Amino acid sequence: MNYYEFYGIPESFNVDESGVKRKFYELSKTYHPDFYINHTEEKQQEILELSTINNKAYQVLSNPVKRLEYILKIHGHALEGEKYQLPQEFLMEMMEVNEALMELEFEPDAVVLENTSKQIAVIEEGILSELDAFTRAFDEGKEGEKENFLLKIKDLYYRQKYLLRIRESLNKFATR
Repeated sequence: MNYYEFYGIPESFNVDESGVKRKFYELSKTYHPDFYINHTEEKQQEILELSTINNKAYQVLSNPVKRLEYILKIHGHALEGEKYQLPQEFLMEMMEVNEALMELEFEPDAVVLENTSKQIAVIEEGILSELDAFTRAFDEGKEGEKENFLLKIKDLYYRQKYLLRIRESLNKFATR
């Protein structure tokens, strides 16, 4: 079941989070299993399923990262186990960062660590800025334009995931 439809709200990367929370509490009361103890086993099972969907919907729609992944998935753009090919220019830019990480592996250097961390922060900031622009454009766009925005959002999503792995490596070096 589509979580946006379940909550009766339009599909959007930038939802009204307080509205999502209100809908969650409203449906939590409506589908609370304790209110259906005297109903048939079939009705109890139905309510339990609806309660579970409500909890999952809230977990996804209240979290911007999960919401982004969810929209990509429902449009067939973030498939489990997909081997997405990042653009060559991004990979070339990351080669320099990966070389710095390899150096840090063998020769810890606080200056290299700090410079690499700053470089990643700048790249992350640029991705977040672009992501914000494209998600807003998707939300405001006409139906025919949305697919192009989704492809750009998908690319930024995978770049962000790549940078997250690099950020995790940097954090390991920072704690040594």
